Amino acid sequence: MQLIILSGLSGSGKSIALHTLEDMGFYCIDNLPFFLLQDLVFGLRETLDESFGKTAVGIDARGNLAALRQLPELVRVARERGIDCRVLFLETALEILIQRYSETRRRHPLTNGDRPLREAIQLEQEFLQPVRRHADLVLDTTRTNMHELRDLVRGWLLSGESPRISILLQSFGFKHGVPPDVDFVLDVRCLPNPHWEAELRMLTGLDPRVARFIESSPQALEMRADILAFFERWVPRFETDGRSYLTIAIGCTGGQHRSVYMTEWLGEHLKSLGHRVIVRHRELA
Repeated sequence: MQLIILSGLSGSGKSIALHTLEDMGFYCIDNLPFFLLQDLVFGLRETLDESFGKTAVGIDARGNLAALRQLPELVRVARERGIDCRVLFLETALEILIQRYSETRRRHPLTNGDRPLREAIQLEQEFLQPVRRHADLVLDTTRTNMHELRDLVRGWLLSGESPRISILLQSFGFKHGVPPDVDFVLDVRCLPNPHWEAELRMLTGLDPRVARFIESSPQALEMRADILAFFERWVPRFETDGRSYLTIAIGCTGGQHRSVYMTEWLGEHLKSLGHRVIVRHRELA
């Protein structure tokens, strides 16, 4: 018997997550009032109907705050009764939620005639803190699209543990602007520039000849070792904090040689450590 309690901020992707669970064979109930959740827990243990063997319930902040604080006790009771009960919480940055509501023109469940959208979202964050604190997994969907969210939910359930963080590595050229919404920006313009070598100018950092040129510089070897050491140490900490995505942008002047090489090299080494890595080269697209 399995029960997934799905909660989180409105606009953070709960409907997508619930549909994903439904596709995985869960019997799904959305917007169940929290005071009925206890009845459901007791009912699940007694039922012989196999269609309820995997059940997922979506709850939100419209319930009573005192009732929401009872979640840890409810989960404990469910587990004592032999139910594999887990809590998944979704959240998104405030400004992104405001943007999503502005684009869809949907009404936030806690807005009313006197309460603006920003205040409603902040109130919901406050109400749901007891649920978030005791979640088995907190997913930040600020930079996660619907396909990535589905993969994260499926991975969590199939593995039985929190999914490893996905790392997006992107090369770029500073003369074209720094990519928005990145966690780290690395500047490799101090490395020797293949652009000034006539036979390398029209190539890219994907070419072995460019790689050999860059690797002939002790400075380049030191820099890439330092970069890898930093992320080897700190990526596991980002994972334990519930981060689902980490975005790293590596830039050189034009985004053709040095940044492309370093992005490829770092991506391969992070993959070898077991991380999920997506590599993109903005200026080569």
